[in-house]
Amino acid sequence: MNEIEQRLQELERLGLSRRTRMVSGPQGPRVTLEGEPVLLLCSNNYLGLADHPRVREAAADAAMRWGVGAGASRLVSGTMTIHRRLEQRLAAFEGAEECVLFGSGYLANAGAIGALAGRGDTIFSDELNHASIVDGCRLSRAEVVVYRHRDVDDLKRLLHLHGSGSGRRLIVTDSVFSMDGDLAPLAEIVGLAKQHGARTIVDDAHAIGAIGPGGRGAIAQAGLLGEVDIAIGTLGKSLGSYGAYACASEETIRYLVNTARPLIFSTAPPPPAVAGALAALELLEEEPQRVQQLRSNARILRNALTSTGIGAENGEMHIVPLIVGDERATMSLCEKALEHGIFVQAIRPPTVAQGTSRLRLAVMATHTADELREAACVLAGAARELDLDLTGAPSAATALAA
Repeated sequence: MNEIEQRLQELERLGLSRRTRMVSGPQGPRVTLEGEPVLLLCSNNYLGLADHPRVREAAADAAMRWGVGAGASRLVSGTMTIHRRLEQRLAAFEGAEECVLFGSGYLANAGAIGALAGRGDTIFSDELNHASIVDGCRLSRAEVVVYRHRDVDDLKRLLHLHGSGSGRRLIVTDSVFSMDGDLAPLAEIVGLAKQHGARTIVDDAHAIGAIGPGGRGAIAQAGLLGEVDIAIGTLGKSLGSYGAYACASEETIRYLVNTARPLIFSTAPPPPAVAGALAALELLEEEPQRVQQLRSNARILRNALTSTGIGAENGEMHIVPLIVGDERATMSLCEKALEHGIFVQAIRPPTVAQGTSRLRLAVMATHTADELREAACVLAGAARELDLDLTGAPSAATALAA
């Protein structure tokens, strides 16, 4: 048995083995999963725009007009008319001077962090930041200081502790944390950054299209437009497409274009994906009620879970974690719910910390109230069948150190 086979067997023994699941047809609130119809409750397609006819048509038209691929990186010949159109619209949407597109949220975070920090600099990172932020910090080769999750006092202490030296300092955080659905204290973080001469990067990926005025995200909700050095957003969640972007001052964007390695050395995003995202952004601006529907659906699901005896915090956040704890028990709950037509993927280490495996429920604006209540009943029944106690309200997990 070779090393890879041994490692695969070890993952299986630990309950951490994974496989892809095949969805047939378009993404929506209901999909066909490996030949069976299911209610989808683990997609980031929060506004349900990935299969919207107008978004589809825009992508198809772009393929006919501009082709399928950009053919080169942004700094060679890959910047096309459709890229600039979306960048200008996103900058206006975010209230920023300028915007630049990246191929993915992972690339955007890695590129922005690496541009603003390097050897001799210090990055302060929330312990529950997304893997793309964690890896961006590591790749930057800066000193990485991890502060306790959403703990402003701990961040303040560490800023004082690491206050000497001539290097740059950078604070980076998610706005909405993807596994718990909780919000970073952005106003306090930005205030500390200003006091200590640090720059800030906020990944607003799970907030754009979901919270804030007109779905403009957590930065806008906190009244901080223009106060964050770089705001990262995604095209692959509420905007139903693929890719990401950074919004900042004109000077900062020019700096990213010249220094962000994932931007410089990656092929530009494909025109159909960019055009689809542009159509989705237009729909969001024309129909802000989609954001309100998402928040209403989140309340419905949380209330339905509570009524069945499952602990769920009150609120309107569209990400609802059901923390089980044990990896195998979490997988059993996932499979049992799937038997009854509800697909909620199990989230296990290393995505979350040991002992905090959970089902991560993600609401969509296009779910109906009856569908969400049905899902709550199925999950409660599945938990009872497996003798799992989900009555305790979930709390934010303690993450693996970044």
